[in-house]
Amino acid sequence: MRASQFHLFTLKEAPSDAEVVSQKLMLRAGMIRKAAAGIYSYMPMALRSIRKVEAIIREEMNRAGAMELTMPLVQPAELWQETGRWDKMGPELLRLKDRHERDFAMQPTSEEVVTDIARQELKSYRQLPRNFYQIQTKFRDERRPRFGIMRGREFTMKDAYSFDRSEEAAGRSYDAMFAAYTRIFDRLGLQYRAVAADTGAIGGDRSHEFQVIADTGEDAIVYCPDSSYAANIELAEAVSLLPGRAEAKQALEKTPTPGKATCEDVAELLGVPLATTVKSLVLATDDVDDKGAPAGVTVWLLLVRGDHALNEVKAGKLEGLKAGFRFATEVEILEHFGCKPGYLGPIGQKKPVRIVADRTVADMADFICGANEADYHFTGVNWGRDLPEPDLVADIRDVVEGDPSPDGKGVLAIQRGIEVGHVFYLGTKYSKAMNATFLDEDGKPKHFEMGCYGIGVTRILGAAIEQNHDARGIVWPVAIAPFEVVICPVGWGKSEAVRDEAQKLYDTLLAQGVDVILDDRDERPGVMFADWELIGVPHRVTIGDRGLKEGLVEYQGRRDAEAGKLAAGDIAAHILGLLGKA
Repeated sequence: MRASQFHLFTLKEAPSDAEVVSQKLMLRAGMIRKAAAGIYSYMPMALRSIRKVEAIIREEMNRAGAMELTMPLVQPAELWQETGRWDKMGPELLRLKDRHERDFAMQPTSEEVVTDIARQELKSYRQLPRNFYQIQTKFRDERRPRFGIMRGREFTMKDAYSFDRSEEAAGRSYDAMFAAYTRIFDRLGLQYRAVAADTGAIGGDRSHEFQVIADTGEDAIVYCPDSSYAANIELAEAVSLLPGRAEAKQALEKTPTPGKATCEDVAELLGVPLATTVKSLVLATDDVDDKGAPAGVTVWLLLVRGDHALNEVKAGKLEGLKAGFRFATEVEILEHFGCKPGYLGPIGQKKPVRIVADRTVADMADFICGANEADYHFTGVNWGRDLPEPDLVADIRDVVEGDPSPDGKGVLAIQRGIEVGHVFYLGTKYSKAMNATFLDEDGKPKHFEMGCYGIGVTRILGAAIEQNHDARGIVWPVAIAPFEVVICPVGWGKSEAVRDEAQKLYDTLLAQGVDVILDDRDERPGVMFADWELIGVPHRVTIGDRGLKEGLVEYQGRRDAEAGKLAAGDIAAHILGLLGKA
């Protein structure tokens, strides 16, 4: 490829509305152009990287035994209604009507369509296992699309779906996909972690996220440096920080705390560690009777240590809260506690509430909590003596750095990550909802055991840039760089020797399968170098008259601080060696 024949358009500054590094650099490097909020055109430079990502994914998915198909972008509402997701998915599901007023959805994912295919075509256990995948455009109507392609509305995704005859067989399919994902991200050249994860809206039981490590990542990844334990913050297990409950040493006292409505303010006023305080959070569930009619409200008081934060995902897994919860209204709080938020606690409610204590709180003694009266807190509070044992003790908090690892092999560390892949074991969630069955060996119908496996193809570009950039621009891993090598001739229009040597090197590398571009634009060296450093091509060869007179050319890797000189006759072999193509 010659630069004069390629669409190359760079900017010195990013548009003012660009928010994150990847968005700024992709816009400056001419890789994306905004069409609407969260919707981008992928220009030729970006598309080259996208195709390389897709090629790696295809090779590893095919190697793992999956079969590629393509499912429709526009999907009939009837399939989504069978699973109930037509109503449950909310405004992120873009709904539309055709000329006959029939309802359709713009696919954000394809569990319904692929399950419909399976129930029509997979009739016998002899046809199992099966794994179908596609690389397809998706659309999710994000409330606030931001961060360029990192959280856009339209994007490209690889989604795969496995069908098995048993839970055990589905586990093997899951493991095969997990291994395939590991190979994919290894080949992409990205630093990543596979972490245990919550299954979220898609549902299911077993789940892992593949997170690209980046300081700008939205997700917190919890891991133990001394073991293999890793999970996202939503799922990471928080063990009790106390060895057990100590004996009470203080008397219960109602202590004035005028105007001090937070644990931090109370601890400062009383001159005690924040870890001696307990934070109260009030949730509510709307109860229904056997016929689905409203049957009142249950109020829940969740207790975490003052220096900890409630983990709503964990709370949502508790019995009684699984069906959904909300934060209680001020009216409900006043009815049950007789006090506005800020001074709430587990002693002396006006109406019964269900009390859930975090594991650490359940082991605390002589703690401080709200007295359910404005401007007062109780000090010296002890379970059993001053209030009944909690209705439930559970892990309901976020872990913090330095917590003991739940596997007992060290302490936890936290780093930021960007989710680019997710594998789920779904079980029969969708096959039962859609009555998708096959005939098992005993001749009886049985619901498919399913798994689903996604990779954000276009998001990988953004994540790669967030992880790999410097003051000069993008630093692509070789495997997904738009070009592996750029040849920069200095004085292209003036020196026949430069043109001949550049063309010779270009032809040699091209013949060896190297993805190389020859910059024949006849630009000044500073312009050429700035463009290709911004774009992030991993290897650059500079050819000029002065060097050629000494039989030398310059080579500079994208991560190198400065160029080095090599014999012109050796440069091709050097490049091929660096690329593993010698």
